[in-house]
Amino acid sequence: MSKATIVLFRNDLRLEDNPALCAAIARDAPVIPVFIWSPEEDGPWSPGGASRWWLHHSLSALKKELESIGLKLIILRHESSLAAIEKLIERCGGDCVFWNRRYEPLLIDVDKKNKIALKNKGLEVKSFPGNLIFEPWTIATAGGTAYKVYTPYWRACREAAEESVKPPLKRPEHAPGFASDLSGLALEELDLLPDPKIDWAKGMRAFWKPGEAGARTRLKTFLTKAISEYQTERDRPDHDGVSYLSPHLHFGEISPRFVWQEVQDAVRHSTSEKKKKNAEVYLKEVVWREFAHHVLYHFPGTVEEPLRESFRDFPWSAKDRELFRSWKKGNTGYPIVDAGMRQLWTTGWMHNRVRMIVASFLTKDLLISWKDGAEWFWDTLVDADLASNTFGWQWTAGCGADAAPFFRIFNPVLQGKKFDPRGDYVRTYVPELKNAPDKWIHEPWSASPEDLAACGIELGKTYPYPVVDHGQARKKALAIFSEIKQN
Repeated sequence: MSKATIVLFRNDLRLEDNPALCAAIARDAPVIPVFIWSPEEDGPWSPGGASRWWLHHSLSALKKELESIGLKLIILRHESSLAAIEKLIERCGGDCVFWNRRYEPLLIDVDKKNKIALKNKGLEVKSFPGNLIFEPWTIATAGGTAYKVYTPYWRACREAAEESVKPPLKRPEHAPGFASDLSGLALEELDLLPDPKIDWAKGMRAFWKPGEAGARTRLKTFLTKAISEYQTERDRPDHDGVSYLSPHLHFGEISPRFVWQEVQDAVRHSTSEKKKKNAEVYLKEVVWREFAHHVLYHFPGTVEEPLRESFRDFPWSAKDRELFRSWKKGNTGYPIVDAGMRQLWTTGWMHNRVRMIVASFLTKDLLISWKDGAEWFWDTLVDADLASNTFGWQWTAGCGADAAPFFRIFNPVLQGKKFDPRGDYVRTYVPELKNAPDKWIHEPWSASPEDLAACGIELGKTYPYPVVDHGQARKKALAIFSEIKQN
């Protein structure tokens, strides 16, 4: 009989469709599930505060799920995952280590080095494709190069899916546990939660249920309610029209392959062409996430530098601390921007349409670098994913793959009127404006002082004046862009 198999859990905190776990169980040997907390290996991109909060609760849920099939999660803390694995092997006598692949540049290097070192010690080491539908190196242009434009990438994935996307693996019902009293740290010893004296996670607790069960519930709700109108509703932050799966996907509480299959199954026998079309629009968003990983894998330098050469020397303004703080805290004087930033602070998440609006405002109205925005999102988002975060910020700033052109500068007033026409989203997160009428809730400065006073609003006191004039800021940004185009 084989010795114990160590299964590393990282960003795949689930039992369903977990290739590494299923392969370990198939060996018919004791299985030791392990989570190693080694944020030093992430370099400057160790999980931020919101992600750590989610991780704590996700690990708690995973621990219970594993116990239900007879396994005990071993939690370790070490600045070197290799050292932690080697010490564990000494204790348990395991001869095999399995994991599902990661795709961030630094972590790819860590896993490569670990695999070589462990194999040199005589261990069997295997990695599996469990976190993406399409491995980044499997989708290429006719010339064999990486894609930089999404639409042909989507077409290539759609074509490949018909032949290569296999059904997700079933949740194991039972697994052979390790007989020894092997133990690790208590989850609380990782110190992932915020200081209880400063309870900034209250809103996140109310909004989210981390873990595999929470992910399945979100998907089921989406497929029974929102998917039929997804194409239009996904842009409405005032409506409940999206799946909310991004943090669950990031932590691997649900696999993109499982989501793909469930969406396909939900419309397979539908007679509604509209529903089928909306389902495809959603699948395109799933593949958009894959595209972000594709770009990061092939262009790892984009974490720090723009993909487009012309933006390497873009003259971003020196980061004005007061302006940046106004943006971070949701006090810019532009209601849709402020609502988004406060939603982020309250729930650890922001509606995608509003993410584009606030990112455009930072990079084009305030001319503050996309890197500063990416760092703030990294600390405050529960779905802070290096590929998606980097890709999204470069897309909005106009300096990445298939990016929105720099001259596409979102007008925060018009965006608010179009996608939050009654101001319900703004009123939810900017209560100072709750009594404002629809006609000027997105531009309160256009109302008379008497009308503002009647609503309990005093600009400059209860709600700020705009920190910049959008029209003038737009002209300045376009002038700078014209200069770098000529150089």
